[in-house]
Amino acid sequence: MTASEGNRRGDRPRILCVDDEPQILESLRDMLRRPFDVRIATTGAQGLAQLGEEPGEYAVVMSDMRMPVMSGSVFLREARRVAPDAARILLTGYADLDAAVSAVNDAQLFRFLTKPCPKGDLLAACMDAVEQHRLMAAERVLLEQTLKGSVQALADVLALANPAAFGRSSRARDYMRRLAHELALDDAWELEVAALLVHIGAVTLPAQTAEKLYAGADLTPGEQEMVERVPTATRRILENIPRLEGVIEILDNYHRPYEEIGAGRSLPLGSRLLRIALDYDALEAHGARSSVAVAALRGRGHVYDPDLLDALARVVADDDRRRIVLELPVCRLRPGMVLAADVRSSAGALLLARGFTATDQLIERLRNLGIGAVREPLLILDDRRGSRGDRHGRQPSQFV
Repeated sequence: MTASEGNRRGDRPRILCVDDEPQILESLRDMLRRPFDVRIATTGAQGLAQLGEEPGEYAVVMSDMRMPVMSGSVFLREARRVAPDAARILLTGYADLDAAVSAVNDAQLFRFLTKPCPKGDLLAACMDAVEQHRLMAAERVLLEQTLKGSVQALADVLALANPAAFGRSSRARDYMRRLAHELALDDAWELEVAALLVHIGAVTLPAQTAEKLYAGADLTPGEQEMVERVPTATRRILENIPRLEGVIEILDNYHRPYEEIGAGRSLPLGSRLLRIALDYDALEAHGARSSVAVAALRGRGHVYDPDLLDALARVVADDDRRRIVLELPVCRLRPGMVLAADVRSSAGALLLARGFTATDQLIERLRNLGIGAVREPLLILDDRRGSRGDRHGRQPSQFV
């Protein structure tokens, strides 16, 4: 249960008070204990540990400025990363005002209070902070739901209009998700969205050109001109969606080689990861085993961030193992199932690309084509190891 949910149920909102002086903490607890569920910590490290255990439970985080080892401004800056929805209040002495003003920007403080702070002022500030937390949490949920719906709608459009492009994007998203986990990145949604929508502009391409492009076939001069306009089309589509500024920055820079800017660190991390994910998928799609594909990327010089290539090597280290592939008819395709091979019509047209994760909309499209219109059986990836039958009692096929 989040703090905002607790407020709706009438529970006391939780506040974390951090100060290196125990007597100050006891005084704060006495003043705040009736309206708040007060938690205390005597160091910034201890406070961050408490926040990390239940980041969504805290409505307010309040800290003294002058503390040994970790100052209040540094603590609140880190608290913003750990519990971004919690409103942050800094307690400071008059001599700390300059540092407090600087902390407002670094930690995005809701308010700072000067010592000694009257009980009435402290209570009023904390109650205002709780309301700020409620508003922030509600806005975040609304934006996330709106953004998620918009992105999913775009992805569904691309999957229907250009399955070749979407298949590659879907596989790149999977690699981005795995790399983010390997690198312990806190918030990977922009990375995944960038991978999923990197080819959204390909809806402007004729289906035949798109298939040639993503199959690596030679393009005519006219087709090449159309392909070169795809990034511009992608940007124009995404510019109309709020909160995608970070995604657009990734897409604006992913094609740039790592060596182009010296050490390469100024290139957005998402751009470096996306370039690796897309180029690795291109090699893998042409039959290269994972170890060979990684070696090929390393052989291209300083095109890629070497540390991220090392991470990729760790992520795909077991991808050369034998995997289980289930053979299923269209009628047994369910949302969440991952295609191990392209799905084509009886006439050979590409309907869904390998790596696609089935959704209700795409399953409906296949079923609406009618009996016999889709080549069956479909090959569905099952990450379980071993050679046992599926839940229908069928023995799976295997591939390397």
